[in-house]
Amino acid sequence: MSNFQTLSQPRRGWLPLLALAGALALPVGLQAANPSSPAVPSAQQALTLERLYRAQPYRGEAAKSVAFSRSGRYMAFLWNPAGEPGQDLYVRDLQSGKQLRLSSPALMAAFDTPEAMARFERKLQQRNNEWAQRQAREEAQAAYLRGEAADLSQWEHAELEALRSELEAKRQRDEARKAADKAALADTAASAPADAKAEAKAEAKKKELELWELRDELKKKQRREKLKPEDLYPGVAQFVWGQRADELIFQYRGQLLRWRAGDSAAQGLVQLGRRLTVVSYMPRDEGFWFQDETRLMAMRFDRPGIVHLNPELQHPEDEDRKYRIEATTVSEDGRWMSLLARAPLSAGEGKPAPKPGRQVEIMGYEERFATARKVDREVSDDKRMLQPLALYIRPVPSQGQGAAAQPQPVFTHPGGDTWFEVSPLAWTRQGSHYAFATWEREISRLRVYLGRADEKAKPELVLERRGPIHHELVSALRPQFTPDGHHLVVVLDQDGWRQPFAMDLNSRSVKPLLQGQFEAHQVLGFSPDSRQMFVLANKDDLGAMNLWRVDMASGAMTALGQALDYHRNAAVSRDGQWAAAVAGHWGSRPELKLLKAQTNTPQVQTLTQSHDPAWAEVDALRPERIAFTNRHGDTLHAYVFKPQNWRASDRRPAVVYVYGGPLHDRHTVETDSFQPSGYLFNMYMAARHGYVTVSVDTRGHSNYGRRFADANWEQPGQPQTEDLEDLLAYMSKNLGVDPARVGLNGWSFGGFQTQFTMFTKPELFAAGIAGAGPTEWENYNSWYSGRTIGKVDRSKPVLRKYSLLPLARGLRKPLMLVHGMQDDNVLYQDTVNVYRALLESGKEGLVELFLDPEGGHAMGGAVKTLNWHRKYEAFWLQHLGPAEPAAAR
Repeated sequence: MSNFQTLSQPRRGWLPLLALAGALALPVGLQAANPSSPAVPSAQQALTLERLYRAQPYRGEAAKSVAFSRSGRYMAFLWNPAGEPGQDLYVRDLQSGKQLRLSSPALMAAFDTPEAMARFERKLQQRNNEWAQRQAREEAQAAYLRGEAADLSQWEHAELEALRSELEAKRQRDEARKAADKAALADTAASAPADAKAEAKAEAKKKELELWELRDELKKKQRREKLKPEDLYPGVAQFVWGQRADELIFQYRGQLLRWRAGDSAAQGLVQLGRRLTVVSYMPRDEGFWFQDETRLMAMRFDRPGIVHLNPELQHPEDEDRKYRIEATTVSEDGRWMSLLARAPLSAGEGKPAPKPGRQVEIMGYEERFATARKVDREVSDDKRMLQPLALYIRPVPSQGQGAAAQPQPVFTHPGGDTWFEVSPLAWTRQGSHYAFATWEREISRLRVYLGRADEKAKPELVLERRGPIHHELVSALRPQFTPDGHHLVVVLDQDGWRQPFAMDLNSRSVKPLLQGQFEAHQVLGFSPDSRQMFVLANKDDLGAMNLWRVDMASGAMTALGQALDYHRNAAVSRDGQWAAAVAGHWGSRPELKLLKAQTNTPQVQTLTQSHDPAWAEVDALRPERIAFTNRHGDTLHAYVFKPQNWRASDRRPAVVYVYGGPLHDRHTVETDSFQPSGYLFNMYMAARHGYVTVSVDTRGHSNYGRRFADANWEQPGQPQTEDLEDLLAYMSKNLGVDPARVGLNGWSFGGFQTQFTMFTKPELFAAGIAGAGPTEWENYNSWYSGRTIGKVDRSKPVLRKYSLLPLARGLRKPLMLVHGMQDDNVLYQDTVNVYRALLESGKEGLVELFLDPEGGHAMGGAVKTLNWHRKYEAFWLQHLGPAEPAAAR
């Protein structure tokens, strides 16, 4: 038997892989077949918050970094089953269907120290023990609140006794050492007088800690031993396939290892003890290129030694300022490479370089007295301190050739007080040309450059677009060449939607490749003959993202995945025969799926089991997709949970979950999203308490085109409030809702949106819960606020005009403000300041605070996901009341 594990052989003590329960297979469509019936009746009857938000997540980490070998026979990906830490490397033979696991703690023990592996195992056990103890505590607390007998102190008692024993053992070791030292001096321990022994015993008694002292020691120990991400086994960070052969190199903890098809295990190549990145194989797989932060290196398989391919890149005006390599791309023919580098800022005269932005203090309360820690922050009125950028095009040195003199960069940007972003660089397969794109935010200018393989030739500006441009377009800037090198494909703004265009490199003419009102901003690849393109697009369903094959000439699109699935982390094989993506929907949790790419009807195979099948036990209801038209004629999408026995004539209380802000390609109504409040808690309130619950995408969200994504610009909150008012009218007419008993809930931007709506339309909702909302946009990160909220002036905080503080006086209904006090994303002060404004306007009877003293943006300190939803449940029941369907009256 080989020394590595297949997927059917789980490691002892780790969660086994089980088939997904059949209860999760219920289809989901735009209209559910029977939305008022629970998927699993027993789950609805036994559903509790403690089970729904259990300490050990039901959700596992889906597969990542999917990539096919050059031949198309093998597919590799990073993944681990539910409960396992890190991400390990798996390879699937698409011809035989066999799937191999190439890394695991057991396998990597051959390449790591015993001490490191023992620590990983110890910390894994600590994590599992903490999960188990937290779950037991929460179950006991729930029982106690129900009036049942429960010992809520048993865990603290056990921890204190364990600590007492630990301290006593340490004391005894110390005493034994002292006695041994005395014995060595006096030549015998018995020579110590009896009164000295009695004195030592009395002294030991004095050293016993009182209970409050022991509790303090326990807190110190818990802080020392608190789990950090690096405490757990990390798995594989990166891998790269060979240029010709079916083999790959992967990175594990500063080491590079090689695996070839047919080998029983990976072989070690490089161990430098620092972070390394594999750039690519050499053209004939005779070796590979890799880099650290400052140097590009090469290694051949047939000879020992590492060759440094470039000297340190020096700034032309200051030889002491060394550029740091940000990205290296080698042409497929292995003759040319690009080096994108940035130089550190310099204060001159030997002074340390200034840090961008500013630092703000966040208070912590773990110690006896509050302590402050500083975090970096760049807000709208900060001068930008962009590092100077340089792009070098260099021939790859041949074996034995010495390092060449540093050439002049072919493209530079001075940095400074400006927003300038550059895309990854792409080479033609022939290695003759390269391309990249730039984006300048202040002047809304998009540029695409085309360069030839020459270390001295400047790239040519071949395309320029100016505003109005979809502000999320910058996230999709990634030019690509077709395999034949005749066209450059780049995603642009087509009538307000992000879609691919093709530039003919001979005529320089540009044409759209797709037509229609949908987003298609992820180009995955092309067929070898350049006649087909593969993209992810939400054509036909804006709440899903399918994988499509596109005819480059006609634009005809063929769906390759199942229509209900939302596809993410997708890849296509070089021969155009296979595709893969993490895909799923509300009835089937997302998993890695293999798709045939040349069929006209979807042929899909599921390859992983990432999530705990026990999810079926709490999967109580499925949502129904709905759509309505707002006052401006826009179609808005949402989903609703209807309780069992729901009828249109009911007058039930309801809760609406809203986010409302743009975020690259994310929105709330996604068919595979199990958002903790918008999906899970809404399901709970419908199943347990008979509420109607709705999650909605108002204008302001991404992936609905430029009109929606730009809706916030210089009027944040206003379009969403209009949409929420129209939604409430729709709910009252169609969803059996009492319009006087509807609550509004949101987090982050949704926390802002909830407050804005409660302040400006005070009669619209009966109560609101606002989590971690940015109430003062002048204090939020400028990368977001300056792109989505309004124009900035770096000489003064002009975004203050959008502050919620002056609006707070409009509140008339109960509002709960929720925040983690150590949030370094949306600062806790934003909630404190709006709370102060509410108090100053006499709203103390309407507002309450719910805080996590140790929590960040998603809380998670003293307040876990379960805890804040317990608070939500009590708040809604208090202010919206119990459900009273028509049948019960």
